[in-house]
Amino acid sequence: MSKQPEQWASKLGFILAAAGSAIGLGAIWKLPFTAGENGGGAFFLVFVLMLLFLGLPLLLAEFTIGRKTQREAISAYRTLAPDSNWHWIGKLGVGAAFLLLSFYSVVGGWIVIYLVQAISGQFVGLDSEGFENMFAQVTQNGWLVLTAHFVFMIMTILVVQGGIQKGIERSTRWMMPTLFVLFIIIVIRSVTLDGAMEGIAFFFYPDFSNLDGQTILYALGQAFFSLSLGISVMVTYSSYLKKEEDLPRSAISIVSLTLFISILAGLAIFPAVFSLGFEPTEGPPLIFIVLPAVFSEMVFGQLFFTLFIILLLFATLTSAFSLLEIVVASVTKNNPEKRKKVAWICGLLIFTLGIPSALSEGILPTLPVIGMTFFGASDFLVSNILLPVGALLIAIFTPLKIKKDDLFTEIQHGSSFKRRTFEIWYFLLKYIVPVAILLAFLNAIGII
Repeated sequence: MSKQPEQWASKLGFILAAAGSAIGLGAIWKLPFTAGENGGGAFFLVFVLMLLFLGLPLLLAEFTIGRKTQREAISAYRTLAPDSNWHWIGKLGVGAAFLLLSFYSVVGGWIVIYLVQAISGQFVGLDSEGFENMFAQVTQNGWLVLTAHFVFMIMTILVVQGGIQKGIERSTRWMMPTLFVLFIIIVIRSVTLDGAMEGIAFFFYPDFSNLDGQTILYALGQAFFSLSLGISVMVTYSSYLKKEEDLPRSAISIVSLTLFISILAGLAIFPAVFSLGFEPTEGPPLIFIVLPAVFSEMVFGQLFFTLFIILLLFATLTSAFSLLEIVVASVTKNNPEKRKKVAWICGLLIFTLGIPSALSEGILPTLPVIGMTFFGASDFLVSNILLPVGALLIAIFTPLKIKKDDLFTEIQHGSSFKRRTFEIWYFLLKYIVPVAILLAFLNAIGII
């Protein structure tokens, strides 16, 4: 029998948890290397536009679906569109979260390894070549990577099994403020290095010669990745909200925090990279090869790098909580008695699915035909296909299956949302968001 769903203890707890889900590796790990590979400022400008004009409307749509139904992802769509196949949006989201966490946890494991090594002083005296060799040794050591992948998943399971208030909310209440403080300290150190302005210019000055369809699609995927959109994580999180919470203000707060952290990530990384003569186009290993080398050349560099790794671990965990939560919630159907058992079963299954990604840099070869590792193929599938497709379906579903006046009434609960502002949001969601996603896809594959 379905029981009263859990709820957040406070609005702040919800915002910190949702922001933690949004920020994670998307802003700190993925944004810098994706921006570095795609021209810096031009990519970041497109990313910001995607975040504001596509991400924010979609975020509010997911919030509305979740709070209106008070159901987790699959049941939410089934409640709003019974006797139809629209619940497959929720199933797509749960599947995408399952796959995303499987390789996300691998990166989380790398971070755990680096934290242990940083604390034990194993990075002292290494140069850039030494850090490159260190990363290769870590990622190619199958047992070490699998063990760290397992440890990270256990940390995630232990929090999620505790529920919304006692698990996720309690953890993010101290993790997120600590994350912000550590970030500010690192940014101050980075931007005060000699030659830091070159990195700042790279990050903020848009060179539009670097823009093409692929870059725009990557920026779109990055925006959805950074806000955890398209996989109905925010539908699940908002289902635990009380009716009097202000949805538009919460959505704006989360987008603002995500943008703020994205800017901090760029300011923490690019000024230091350029100041010390490194390249920003290193790709996924940027924070594991280039950044340790950068910090090693700073005064108190070992301390700053250790702080950065702690920051990264907190951000990764807060995102992992939300990804496991959507899977667990879809199985338990708001029955807290099942939560602990389901959290362990789902978490261990996700760990198992992540084994090929964990071994991608080592014994497993590049996949034939697509020319990617299992890790790279999983990342591409989630970020550039499943997230945008999920977002497209949510943008179509919301105005199609929820009456316009019902949407306005739901959003107005606890909010001073004006009708004129609502009309702008509705127009963006119904027309601009789906068209923009389709155009980005068609352009990226060369049709237009």
